[in-house]
Amino acid sequence: MQVSVPDVSSRSLAELISLSGRRAVVTGAGRGLGRAIAERMVEAGADVLIADIEQELASAVAEDLNAGRQGCALAAHMDVTDARSVTAAADLAVRELGGIDIWVNNAGIFPNVPALEMSDGTWDQVFAVNTRGVFLGCREAARRMHEAKSGGVIVNVVSTAGFRGTAPGLAAYVGSKHAARGITRQLALEFGPLGIRVLGVAPTYVPTEGNMAAAAAAVPPTDSEDITSVMRPGLLGRLGVPDDIARVVLFCASDLSAFMTGSTLLADAGGTI
Repeated sequence: MQVSVPDVSSRSLAELISLSGRRAVVTGAGRGLGRAIAERMVEAGADVLIADIEQELASAVAEDLNAGRQGCALAAHMDVTDARSVTAAADLAVRELGGIDIWVNNAGIFPNVPALEMSDGTWDQVFAVNTRGVFLGCREAARRMHEAKSGGVIVNVVSTAGFRGTAPGLAAYVGSKHAARGITRQLALEFGPLGIRVLGVAPTYVPTEGNMAAAAAAVPPTDSEDITSVMRPGLLGRLGVPDDIARVVLFCASDLSAFMTGSTLLADAGGTI
């Protein structure tokens, strides 16, 4: 049965951006972009499942968010490469939050290893997190949304690496992000008739704990000056910060983007022009 997204033309701007009453899951929300996304979701009124492979990080974020609005955040362990773990977190969101209206696939890894030196294991792990993890999250979110006959929004955090080649040593990452962008388009096609929108957001390189750690662990090692040099201001004159990306994700998750699906929005300060 075809489910149509509502016409929201009569709603005020405040109503369009509000996530009041909605339930969201954000993966990799223990730090960096994921945390910033969760913070904006809560600010917009959503109740959020903070999902992360590091339970302690997820719990700390949930505690911080609940200090501002009691009961708005719930922590969960999630290994996005493990279907049972993703299913368990989705079930937890339905059980404790009452359903799933928004799912953000943010978790990702980006080891820097030259292609000639990359092991099969490293390649497989990058695709397990960045591609399989995106698919599993999309599938479990859509199943819950379809069962509830409520529709919803899935947002995949892709990367500018999903549009082009990038620095040496990132073959697996670039391949996985091209795949994630393709999954976004295909699942938008499949889920659209169910009233489920699927969008992507492609950030440029933003200094986060994870990005800095990956740069520091590059093979061969780079010095601090080299690490800083890969984070160049875009055409807009400054480096991005996590909230720059979180606001674009919020736009995608809200009714401001109600007539959009299948697109991947570049949040890159013009870096891919």
